[in-house]
Amino acid sequence: MPARTPTALAALLTLVTVTVTACAAPAGPGAPGPAPAADAPFWVNPDGKAARAVAAHRAAGRTAEAALLERIASRPAAEWIRPDRPEAEAREITQAAAKAGRAALLVLYDIPNRDCGLHSAGGAPDGAAYRVWVDAVARGIGDRRATVVLEPDAVMHVVDGCTAEQHHGERYALLKAAVERLKRQPGVTVHLDAGNAGWTAPENLAEPLRQAGIAAADGFAVNVSNFRTTKESVAYGRRLSALVGGKPFVVDTSRNGNGPYTAGDPAENWCNPPGRALGEPPTLRTGDPLVRAYLWIKRPGESDGECRGGPRAGEWFDAYALELARNAR
Repeated sequence: MPARTPTALAALLTLVTVTVTACAAPAGPGAPGPAPAADAPFWVNPDGKAARAVAAHRAAGRTAEAALLERIASRPAAEWIRPDRPEAEAREITQAAAKAGRAALLVLYDIPNRDCGLHSAGGAPDGAAYRVWVDAVARGIGDRRATVVLEPDAVMHVVDGCTAEQHHGERYALLKAAVERLKRQPGVTVHLDAGNAGWTAPENLAEPLRQAGIAAADGFAVNVSNFRTTKESVAYGRRLSALVGGKPFVVDTSRNGNGPYTAGDPAENWCNPPGRALGEPPTLRTGDPLVRAYLWIKRPGESDGECRGGPRAGEWFDAYALELARNAR
């Protein structure tokens, strides 16, 4: 992700009392996603990176550190589908979730020309490959329940000019096609990423989101991998919702407990900033009908990139994870 944008991405894990969908909705573009069920929390990966870190600390006798990291490992966080085995991974995750009586929380992050060549660069080699990849994910999900956050930063990087202009039309077409393909699965709820409260004004996003298929999506996601407070994220989301037909939204609260970091270089304040904290635990009980859920979309404890002593984006950053947990209220 570009240094000038206050978001960074990587990958996944983990529990509390979050809920997802119980009833299957009619398939097809624009059909509402499955209705939330209070007794169906999102699946917690028992073998995720945070869980492994807990086990390692415990085996070494570091019980205090293990207890701190349980604050991460015990809560549901999104599973970011890898590019190399989309169908198999989507099937394995959703089958494990279904076996546990829960729904899966997935992130699709493989759009061509992803992250403008920066920390999380990559993505499908071209549009045709991306369509094949999304189709494979959808087949893997099958008729099981899943909430999908679609392509963090993809719309925003068109809006802020980071993505080259010659790719804009194709990107909108690919996002719209992805929404429509995923909505053919009866148990899937799709939220398009819509940046964060520190990136741009909601008025700049309404038309881009329409071009990206928001009409067929269930809603949008805000604050993915960022640190904006829940209060300002909800205010941002409500303004944007009013511009896109009243669509509901979800908020990433994984690392926003202390809000954004403002003491350093603004161009790097999104990358492993110090002094941050876990935010509200995941839940669908937000008290606001427009706010569908507070979710941990960015998996806390995984690095934003090789900055401030961190490993590659998506790798476990133990010292950072401990700080997030230690600072949590």
